[in-house]
Amino acid sequence: MILMMFLSSPNYPQVNKVGKKIGEGSFGIIFEGINVLNNQQVAIKFEPRKCDAPQLRDEYRSYKILNGSQGIPHAYFFGQEGVHSILIIDLLGPSLEDLFDWCNRKFSIKTVIQVAKQMIQRVEIIHEHNLIYRDIKPDNFLIGRPGTNEANDIHIVDFGMAKQYRDPKTKVHIPYREKKALSGTARYMSINTHLGREQSRRDDLESLGHVFMYFLRGSLPWQGLKAPTNKQKYEKIGLKKQTTSINELCYGFPIQFAQYLTYVRNLKFDETPDYKYLYNLMDKALISIGETADGHYDWMDLNNGRGWDAALNKKTNLHGYGNPHPRRSRDRENNVHQLNQQQPNNNKQSPRDKSPLLRSSNDMNNNSLTTSGRIKKYSNYQSIQQDSRNQKFMNPHQQQQQSQQMYSGGGGAYGYTSHVYSQNGPYYGHALLPLNKYIHDRHGPLAINSD
Repeated sequence: MILMMFLSSPNYPQVNKVGKKIGEGSFGIIFEGINVLNNQQVAIKFEPRKCDAPQLRDEYRSYKILNGSQGIPHAYFFGQEGVHSILIIDLLGPSLEDLFDWCNRKFSIKTVIQVAKQMIQRVEIIHEHNLIYRDIKPDNFLIGRPGTNEANDIHIVDFGMAKQYRDPKTKVHIPYREKKALSGTARYMSINTHLGREQSRRDDLESLGHVFMYFLRGSLPWQGLKAPTNKQKYEKIGLKKQTTSINELCYGFPIQFAQYLTYVRNLKFDETPDYKYLYNLMDKALISIGETADGHYDWMDLNNGRGWDAALNKKTNLHGYGNPHPRRSRDRENNVHQLNQQQPNNNKQSPRDKSPLLRSSNDMNNNSLTTSGRIKKYSNYQSIQQDSRNQKFMNPHQQQQQSQQMYSGGGGAYGYTSHVYSQNGPYYGHALLPLNKYIHDRHGPLAINSD
């Protein structure tokens, strides 16, 4: 069944045909769609209006602040319809994490350099608009749709954790503070973030440096660390980052990557980064390997040179595309929620600071925790079968309640790719079953096919 959404907007006619589901998380779902009046392809995000920490409105505001900037999706509509908040943005292609998987978890130096320059540019644009992003990771950078002029342009999405770092009018920087709760993704976050220090522009850039080395090496030295508790685990990750020298981390790759990390780690809290210097480093790295920036990327060589999209099947995955390679299982080291429960935080969070990753366990019935990253496959966890059976005994009202209580997670493409772990195992969107089957508009529930 096709669902038509008739939404009122003075600047953008809203008659949208809702297509297949392309992503979901513990607090909402996202569908691909098309505006039938102008044939514009869009992504439509649904969030329960009564969730504990709504983020779509703030995300919409960030998109409006950045409107017209290169690599920033256009936001066409935000509003409330029935029991949902709705955000409509550009439909994009797969994330860099997807492409990394499909390229056997290694990018060439040339591809990393070209990707790095685009990613630095996107972050610079965000900083120019008085925002810091605070959750840099490959999942949140998407290329364009195949067959478009922006097919290999990198876009940044999911501004749920973005925050102003200075006053837009006076340009006065936020004050330095310590004992801050962790926010972001542990694998890529800066050392200062691990130490509980207020984030600023330098932290976004350091996280980018960690992503670059992840792409070059295939993994980072602090992945896969074990500890009895999450608090100890994150202390281990932070300590490993501090004790891994930059030269060791960047060994075997152009020296400019080490120079990049050295520079950004030595920036002062409120210092304006020299972005041109960072671009020049990447240019020099490209020259050092005898390559030029010709816009050719590793994923264009997949499927005998036909490109990443040549082997797609009809099955929907998180980005609306079939996955040509089996999804590798993720470790759980990106979870900062449970760690924040175990460490004191003397600073009260402002409403602007409130992040789904930082919420109390009471909001999730004291039995669940969240991780940034994408939803993992059933096959990785036997216990998911028990969760599925338990879910069947809930009536729709209980399921709807649970979907609101379990609002959590912070990441992934379009912001709807987090997963939730309970004591018995992970939920794979079970709490969202009512939302998957019924999207309410002002006329009441309308059944849709989410397959």
